[in-house]
Amino acid sequence: MAALPKAGSAPVLTYEQALTSVRALAPKLKERAPLTERTRRIPDETLSELHASGLMRVLQPRRVGGSELPWVSLIDIGSGLAAACASTAWNWVNYAVHHWMLAFWPVATQDEIWNTDPDMLIASSVVFPAGKATRVPGGYRLSGRWPFSSGVDPSRWNMLGGIVQDGEPAGDYRIFLLPREDYRIIDNWHVMGLRGTGSNDVEASDVFVQEARTLSVDATRGGANHPGAEVNTAAIFRIPVFATFPYMLTGVALGVAQGAYDDFLAGMRNRVARYSGKSLADMTAIQMKIAEAASCIDTARTIMRSHCEEAQSFADRNEVPDLATKVRWRRDGAFTAGLCERAVDVLFKAGGGGALFDDHPLQRAFRDVHAATAHISMIWEPQATTFGRVALGLPCDNPTL
Repeated sequence: MAALPKAGSAPVLTYEQALTSVRALAPKLKERAPLTERTRRIPDETLSELHASGLMRVLQPRRVGGSELPWVSLIDIGSGLAAACASTAWNWVNYAVHHWMLAFWPVATQDEIWNTDPDMLIASSVVFPAGKATRVPGGYRLSGRWPFSSGVDPSRWNMLGGIVQDGEPAGDYRIFLLPREDYRIIDNWHVMGLRGTGSNDVEASDVFVQEARTLSVDATRGGANHPGAEVNTAAIFRIPVFATFPYMLTGVALGVAQGAYDDFLAGMRNRVARYSGKSLADMTAIQMKIAEAASCIDTARTIMRSHCEEAQSFADRNEVPDLATKVRWRRDGAFTAGLCERAVDVLFKAGGGGALFDDHPLQRAFRDVHAATAHISMIWEPQATTFGRVALGLPCDNPTL
């Protein structure tokens, strides 16, 4: 097992330095991608390199040594890592975002974790109906089984969603922060794509969670309306969590599509058709497929980055976006993820029979992009329905917005 760097040793990064680190790591991540799939988790060497590079802490408060980079960094860093290894990028964004989310918690809770180790790995599953909570003196009793807790094996804490069943207020959506000893990992991540994320189920049974280790969803809707705002005053900590949820992850789909596109071009330039012997690069049909995929990728990137910059702009002005804006962000997160999926599908079909083999990069891209876009934030129908309801003047059906 590779030794992790000394706590607090990661550098504070500028935006350009972060992207330089991504480019330096990408060849190693690509080389390790088959190992990552086989072991169903991120290799220790990769975790060590991500820690040492400072990329794990790009959204962490500067008061504890983080970089506080702008929100759009999730797209640019995530896509750069995903072009090399989608599973690594998926777990990276989860770890990075959880540093950002922890900054919303009460200061004492932040300090409890970061004073122990500012590089602390935190997993999550914010599937709220999976958790049942009851208010008791000093906190809550929590039980449930949560799916898709990405990167949970090396993590020491977990952010788990739950709904308060009784007490005041009943029906309150909350996020519960549990230490590793309070939940059980269920090793069931045997899947088609994103195999290396180790997104296992976790289970907790009637555990006590003190009030200070919980956060109401009401405190995540945008602005400085959260306990951590007294010490974490940067604009990034005023961005609403669930309205921007898609952009924590869509950069992975974008990077998979970009990586597939780059691999496709590199393999196609000198390739000849197996039956006719003709240059495939000279075929109009291939040229059109390349154009279609490139258009999907470029359009997706433009929209993703634009919405992230818009969210940052609201936070910079200390304004909370209205509901119409929030559901538009959610809608376009799913739509742009669909564009990335379409780009990979186009390239996969154009890759012919060779793309079916396990050692061909297009088959992994196909599996990974479809696994990524199966995430609820990237599924078109629920996001489109929410947008349509709000546009028609009906109540919003997403309680987290």
